[in-house]
Amino acid sequence: MTATSPESPRPPESVRGPVVLRRSKMSASTTDQRLLDEQGSSEWVHTDPWRVLRIQSEFVEGFGAMAELGPAISVFGSARTAREDPMYASAEMLGRRLVEAGFAVITGGGPGAMEAANKGASEAGGTSVGLGIELPFEAGLNEWVDLGVNFRYFFARKTMFVKYAQGFVVMPGGMGTLDELFEAITLVQTKKVTSFPIVCMGSVFWSGLVEWLRGTVLAMGNILPSDIDLLRITDDVDEAVAIFEQASADSH
Repeated sequence: MTATSPESPRPPESVRGPVVLRRSKMSASTTDQRLLDEQGSSEWVHTDPWRVLRIQSEFVEGFGAMAELGPAISVFGSARTAREDPMYASAEMLGRRLVEAGFAVITGGGPGAMEAANKGASEAGGTSVGLGIELPFEAGLNEWVDLGVNFRYFFARKTMFVKYAQGFVVMPGGMGTLDELFEAITLVQTKKVTSFPIVCMGSVFWSGLVEWLRGTVLAMGNILPSDIDLLRITDDVDEAVAIFEQASADSH
């Protein structure tokens, strides 16, 4: 795969479903925003039924692209993780080791930790999947995605992350990463998914969150000790992969 040369940098772009927009065609708003924003013209009320068909098409396209994927692990992490960051190297190694263990790797298709996991998976000869999303400040799938699907709606994209994965790895990240983590915990806690390990890479990063869950949320009786036990925290890539291998063996 040929990278873009320094002499001809790729212009900024945004993705709207299968459509790529650049320069003057870029928009500051997103399809999700227009769907969820209650303000503005009542014209949206009359177009909502048609929007349902677009939502349906995203599910159909996603299901079609992912149906024959095989065993896979979804990897989440910050788009801001620099290539010099040790976590980038860990995510790259993780992608490689997951492929060697027989798993495809699914990410959000962006830069940072997602790019690293896709890179490791692709270079190891495995299936490297990127599920992109229309955002005003982040666009395009990274160059290491071999199977990419772009979404307008977060909820359609989130379904693909869970439906076609046997577990999650959560690298250090921001709001989007935390959102995916807590949604996964909720799905396991409520038995919406079963045999679904959740591994958090980076004990220094995640230890404060776990302390808060134990010292505040659990202490107030809002969760059970078993809910916290759903999180497996490690710094060891091989340990993370072994957790998924064991879960896969137990499910057969």
